[in-house]
Amino acid sequence: RDFNERCAQCSEVNWGLTDGGGFYCRTCHNVIERTREVVNTDFITNSRVQTISKGSKKQEKTDGGCEWYICEGFQLVLKKQVEALEALGVCPQMKDEILCNFWRCYLQKSKQAYCQRPAAETVKALSVCESSTDVDSDPERPSLLHLLSLSESEGDLQTDCSFASSVSKVSESTSVYSGSVDGSLYIMKNQKEKLRMTMPMTLSFCYMALLWMREPITLSEFLRFVVEGHIPYLNVFQHFPEKMKLCGLDLKIFCVESWPVYEEVFNKMHELAAFLDLPRFPDITESCFLHPDMLCMKYLMEANLPDELHNWTCRVVKKIGIGEVDFLTLMPGNKSTRKVKHDVLAAAVIIVVLKLLFLLDDHYEWLLSEFAEERNKNNTEGGPYFEFKKWYEVVKHVLDVEQKKLDEERAKYLWRCEKPLFYSVKKKSKVLKRRQMVVNLQNQFGKLAGSVQRAEKPNPSSFQLSWSEENTDGSCFHGHSLKGVLQEKRGLLTAMNPDYWLCTVKLCNEKLCGHLAHYKDVEFPQSYHFVLGLFSFLLRIQPSYIHDEVCMIEHKLFNKKLYKKLKYNTVLRK
Repeated sequence: RDFNERCAQCSEVNWGLTDGGGFYCRTCHNVIERTREVVNTDFITNSRVQTISKGSKKQEKTDGGCEWYICEGFQLVLKKQVEALEALGVCPQMKDEILCNFWRCYLQKSKQAYCQRPAAETVKALSVCESSTDVDSDPERPSLLHLLSLSESEGDLQTDCSFASSVSKVSESTSVYSGSVDGSLYIMKNQKEKLRMTMPMTLSFCYMALLWMREPITLSEFLRFVVEGHIPYLNVFQHFPEKMKLCGLDLKIFCVESWPVYEEVFNKMHELAAFLDLPRFPDITESCFLHPDMLCMKYLMEANLPDELHNWTCRVVKKIGIGEVDFLTLMPGNKSTRKVKHDVLAAAVIIVVLKLLFLLDDHYEWLLSEFAEERNKNNTEGGPYFEFKKWYEVVKHVLDVEQKKLDEERAKYLWRCEKPLFYSVKKKSKVLKRRQMVVNLQNQFGKLAGSVQRAEKPNPSSFQLSWSEENTDGSCFHGHSLKGVLQEKRGLLTAMNPDYWLCTVKLCNEKLCGHLAHYKDVEFPQSYHFVLGLFSFLLRIQPSYIHDEVCMIEHKLFNKKLYKKLKYNTVLRK
């Protein structure tokens, strides 16, 4: 009470004493070198000590657990996820220089750290502090936010520990069924005020960092790695330290029982970027992996399509300007620019090129296949002509097998955590014994039923479907020629097909109905539906989202003709 100097960090006069006699600021958790010496403590009676609470005796009451907060849990999840990405080959700078700064900025913006206490929460904390004492606390408790820090070389996060200590008192009465200190308060927060952290948002954080670093990983590929288990997300709480007990509301926050959704992660990433007031992201140029020309090359290989199609995809990208830096680069908060899904955009470009050359109307592509088949019988020089019909049969067979395998894996997935959750040291041995008994029974019944044991997790790969040109069965179409569908005109190769059908004449308002166009497979040719389904499988998203991008590209490509047609129809109506 005699020390009235202002804190150098937050300018507040709100000092507390540790058991070691050191001074710390209860507002911003800033520790200074000044200490208080007590010569004889016999003369100090009925004194009130306020310190950073470790709760050593409380740990005994909670069976070895320690106080922890929801933001600490999410920080541990982010740490595990970024370490998994580093193991996949992502630049190590992403952890300490990018994601760590994003996370700190979020904590500050959401008033969870690096800030003064919000007024409403200060009143709540003070009302509790007036009737509480922490005589049995230990000032040497290391903060979990420090131990689990994304950047372990940095100092402790400046959380408001005096407020955190008071929240723990509130939680004793309001969060009985929560292992964390602020579980119930976290659930009761108003979601409209700020972006409340959720498990899908951890993926949005990681993807935002990947996009900032321009890493060669698309969102669809990133989510596929999550589903395959290469990146911790499902049952990630089983990696929490032993002292971080989870129960009740904590499981509602950290337990995931659904697959990550592309649109949810993508939209949350844009909301986060705007919420954090991030500047313009680094430019996506032609040399970047996320550029449409680069991604088209990748998806042409994976879809087993001829390499010559890449020249046509590049022409379409250049024609409509979707390869420009300003179009591809994210500018947070700019509502005038369209949100670009780089992987979906590249897939849509390939589909538009296939429609330009093969029409995909369930008639013209089969005529071209018959023509190419006849030419291949008599062709002795050069590469074989591309046969759409043969390509369809080969790819459809492989796609059906892979789709069935994926559906079976998802149906057999055990959402229950392999690591048993127990909340009492006394019951730990009983729970482990019961869990081991269940595993043994499952193995025995599995042997009797003849079920195949689950294979080890395969190594992550950028390609789900692989096609080798060394195969003698002719199942690889990369080197096939497009001469059967092209003709030379004025020194340029153009499509023999003069026609084109549009998916929609008029686009919808994406902000109102969520889509640029509505897709129903019965309303479109089967060839078009098959190609959409192929890229839907590769990107693990709904076909309707790829259909939206196809419609957008078509309207950019045929903008002048559409404008003239709409103008002509308006004149006729008058």
